[in-house]
Order: sequence, then structure tokens, then C-alpha cells
Amino acid sequence: MATDWLGSVVSINCGLTLGVYQGEVSSVDHVSQTISLRQPYHNGMKCPVPEVTFSAMDIKELKFLDFQNSVNKPSSDQGAATEPRSLSVGRRGQSDRSALPQVTSSSSHACSGPVTILRRASSNSRGSTQAVPKKNSVRNGGAGLPLRSKNDECFGERTDEDLDTDFDFEGNLALFDKAAVFSQIDGTRSHGSRAQHPSTQAEQKPLSYRHDENILEGKPIIYRQIRVPQLGGKEYCTDSGLVVPSIPYELHKRLLAVAERLGLSLERRLETIGVCSSQMALTLLGGPNRLTPKNNHQRPTVVLLCGPHIQGAQGISCGRHLANHEVEVILFLPNFVKMQESVTSEVNLYGRTSSKQVASVQDLPASPVDLVINCLDCHENPLLKEQSWYQSAADWANQNRAPVLSIDPPVSEQHPTIEAKWTLSLGLPLPLPNTDSRVYLCDIGIPKLVFQEVGISYHSPFGCKFVIPLHAA
Repeated sequence: MATDWLGSVVSINCGLTLGVYQGEVSSVDHVSQTISLRQPYHNGMKCPVPEVTFSAMDIKELKFLDFQNSVNKPSSDQGAATEPRSLSVGRRGQSDRSALPQVTSSSSHACSGPVTILRRASSNSRGSTQAVPKKNSVRNGGAGLPLRSKNDECFGERTDEDLDTDFDFEGNLALFDKAAVFSQIDGTRSHGSRAQHPSTQAEQKPLSYRHDENILEGKPIIYRQIRVPQLGGKEYCTDSGLVVPSIPYELHKRLLAVAERLGLSLERRLETIGVCSSQMALTLLGGPNRLTPKNNHQRPTVVLLCGPHIQGAQGISCGRHLANHEVEVILFLPNFVKMQESVTSEVNLYGRTSSKQVASVQDLPASPVDLVINCLDCHENPLLKEQSWYQSAADWANQNRAPVLSIDPPVSEQHPTIEAKWTLSLGLPLPLPNTDSRVYLCDIGIPKLVFQEVGISYHSPFGCKFVIPLHAA
């Protein structure tokens, strides 16, 4: 009788695809040729369902691990308990076939159709019946390996277990002692240091650093690295906080004379000033956003206002470099009877750039230009402001409404005739009057020992640049 096998512990081998199941026989159906196991295990792991049903076509081998009921009961004729028998039935071996229930009678037939395992779910499970089809193909080239469902591959085999139990967030959070954890962290940080008074520890706070700061301890920064024997009356500072003092014009003139005597000639200084000032002007004009090959139809226009002196030669050198960078340059230089040799040399070089040069204000553009560079003023001759050509050029600049860059302006107590938006000083700044102009400093290539020869203790404040902004200290 099939009921004689109920309660027995069996092991059912369904092949490489479905694996091996163990469990207690709960029912045997002769009509449908099925057998059901209670509390089953699949390949050594407990199944998430309480009962699994197998068809006789799926069973490749069936082993009885423990007999119950009449199998394990002692016979009246023997008078002693018999040891549990472990019988094995396979498709290849037919031994002890008579001892099996009728459900295994068809196990010797070949499986031609799809293999199906019927799973009986309990009342608290999500579905009543689940079917796992047998697949003949082997995935990812894993020949001989059992295939698993998508949930098993992603989350493991025990995906449906304990899903009805909600996680206790409040109870789990109550187990976390925040004060104890932070106390342990603080104790780890202060490990190895000397014990301090509690009030001292409360006052001291850990240092915080920006992403661009150096966390390694170094020497303290000396912000006053430039010391002059004679202060010009004003001090400036760089973006990094370095102090840059101003010097009077007499000391500045003596510094340039010593540099020229030691080899830094006027021509070399003019070239350096032209390069640095033109680079600053290109940045003010828009830099790479304005000067591109695709923007040739909107080339910026710059007007140079120059006089017959060294400051004028500096402006002409700047205009030559701007013209080399495809900037529309217009040079205003009146026809003077006498000009310095440096101005004549710079005019000859500028004439090779095919840029425009005018001698009258009437020839300057009436519409606003992009930038005006003022080099009309002179340190040695302040009376130039009284001449007509100077007044007419200053009036044109003030009426054009274009921003003005003034290169190396002289020191004057009077209000400047042309209000500049930017002022470029050379080497060390002069004590310029208080205006709304933004002051910049240009590195003209004077060596450190040249500063030392005139009594200036000098450390370069420029860093990686040749032109830096200065702020009022």
C-alpha cells in the first residue's frame, strides 16, 4: 500500500538540471504518478516552500534514507527490530524494485517531455502553485551545471524566506550608541598625545583644510618679503597676501639705471614691457573667447595714444605685439620735430606690421573701440599736458567711452586727465594717486642682485605669472 511509505525520509535525484531533493514522504498518488515531500531540502539547502511534488517522469533515482510505519516495525515472526534498510532505485539498476511504491514503476521510462515540479505553497506564501520548466540548453557554456531561475541567480536561492517579516528600523537604531562611537573616534585621534585638561580639550578644535591647502607643516609664511630703504608712502598686497611697497620715482629711476648698466638695456626692457602689456591687453579683450579663427569678422580694435618719450615707445612696442596677434591697432603719434631714438626704432618696427598710424585726432575712429592704451604721459616732462595735441587726444579718449589701460603713468597729485580703468606699473609700483583704477604690476626682468645693489631686499611676488594684480593694503 502507498500509505505504508508515508513518513519515510527519501532522497530523489532529478538529474543535473533539477538537482537532488531530500524530505519526508507526505503523499503518494497512483493515478497521477506523483510523490510529495514534506519540509524538503534542495541540494543541501532548505527549500522556501513547505512541500514539493514530483512526477515519476522526473525521477532518475530514489533512495530511502529512513523507513517509517510498517517498514520499521518489527515482524512477529522475527521477534526483533530490523535495521532500517537503504534501498536505491535507478534507471540503470533495477535492484529492490519490488520494495518501492507504485509511483516509481514508470521511473525506468525515458523522459521525453518537459520536466515539471509542482510546489504546494502554504497559506502565507505569495502564490499557490509555481512551475519550474526544464530547459534543455546550457547557459553560458556551463555544460553539466544546473540552471537556476532569475531570482536565484541575482539574489541567491532563499529569496522568498522571511519576506513577510518587517525590519524593525527603530529597534535597530536604538542599538547604535552615537555618543560612545564618537567618544571612541575622539580617543583614537588623541591616542599617543599627552593628557590635557578637559577645559583645554574643549577649547582646542581640529584644524580643517581646503582641498588646495598643504596639510604638511612647514615654515611660517613671511608676507613682507620686500623691504625698501625709502618708502613711497603706499603699500599694496597681492592675491596671496604678500606685501609690495611703493617706491618714489627717484629710487625707481636709479633702479632702472643700475639694471641698464649691468646689461638690461633699454631695448630689452621695451621688448619685455611690450610682451607683458600686450598679454594683459589680450586678456582684457576677451582672450581665447574673442581671438579665435572662427571670429575673424569681429576682430577687436585698439587705439594707442603715444607721446615722443620712453613711455610712448613702450606703448608702440605693445601695439606691435597686438598687431602680431591679429588685433586691429591704430597708433596715434603726432609729427614731432624731435623724438627719442627709442621711439623712432619702435615706429620703424611697428610700420612693418601693416597696421594703421595717424598723426591727427580727426583720423581716429568716431565710434567706440574695444580698448584705449594711454601712453601720453611722461615722468620727466609734466608740461606736456598743456599742449594742444595732448588735450585733443585726452578729449577724444574721454568721449569715446572705451575702457582705458594706462601703462607706467607718472606720479601726480592732480586728478589724471584720462581716467584709466586699469593701470600697469613696472618692477615696483609708484605711489599712484587714489583713483578707481585697478593697479597691476609687471615683471620687467630685473635680477634680484640689481635690487640689492640699490638697497632693496627683494623676493619676487609674481609666482608663475608676469603680470599680477595689486590691492591697497
